[in-house]
Amino acid sequence: MGITPKAGGAAGASLALTNAGQLELTFVGTGSAFSKKLFQNNLIAVKGQSHLMVDCGTRAPEALTRLGLSVGSVGTYLITHTHADHIGGLEEVMLVNRYGFKRKTSMLITERLRRILWSMSLRGGASYNETKEGKPLAFEDFWDLVSPRPVPGGQRELCEARVGDMEIRLFRTKHIPDSAADWRHSFPSYGVIFDRRVLYTSDTRFDKAMVEGLEREYGFEAIFHDCQLFTGGVHASLEELAALPEPIRAKTRLMHYGDKIEDFAARIRDLGFAGIAEQGATYSFANKEST
Repeated sequence: MGITPKAGGAAGASLALTNAGQLELTFVGTGSAFSKKLFQNNLIAVKGQSHLMVDCGTRAPEALTRLGLSVGSVGTYLITHTHADHIGGLEEVMLVNRYGFKRKTSMLITERLRRILWSMSLRGGASYNETKEGKPLAFEDFWDLVSPRPVPGGQRELCEARVGDMEIRLFRTKHIPDSAADWRHSFPSYGVIFDRRVLYTSDTRFDKAMVEGLEREYGFEAIFHDCQLFTGGVHASLEELAALPEPIRAKTRLMHYGDKIEDFAARIRDLGFAGIAEQGATYSFANKEST
């Protein structure tokens, strides 16, 4: 078992959306919302015959082409929250699939977040393109909904779903507003646990108790954590993350960073982090049954 980073596909080759059964996470982008050098922090997970894309930001359709894919190649989208760098590409997904491929694709999302996403973000660009039985189009005309089930007894709101061979758990994070005392008082946003092996925080403010609590419960093989290069606002900063225990830092790769990440390479190394998530790189976790 364990993490094995590897470069993306060979030049001219498409990212494979199936594999021999190992869990593979490929970063479509690793940049912050306002990065100009990097694509936005979105991810493709593959295991066996199954795959999904975690978030689809404004530049995700362009980023996918660099991997030899398109928005129509992806079978399931998982949405963590409603900032544009995580959902800005979804209008293209809907319109390309409905009017180009004449099909729907799947979305894994909690019911509360689905209502917010449709009514506040997606409806205006999709609902009124045509009428169906005299009414504007609805969410269900574009998407097959995958609804996660609540998991009782967790330290925070937790739900789970299966996408083929993958078990996905979603947990609430403390992201916005910056005044929220905890996840309960925050606008809905979610991190992801893959197969109870890998923690992917998506966007979150620094929440030491969250990371330590989840690590105690799951004993992750790897952690990918939101990281901005200054302190303040609605993301965890590098200096805040330095407060995590050394064993946790040693398995944590930083993501969602700004364009000046190279200037912080020595600091990241000195703090004992595993490094940064690299755009276009695939992180592979061996099939447990084969080890």
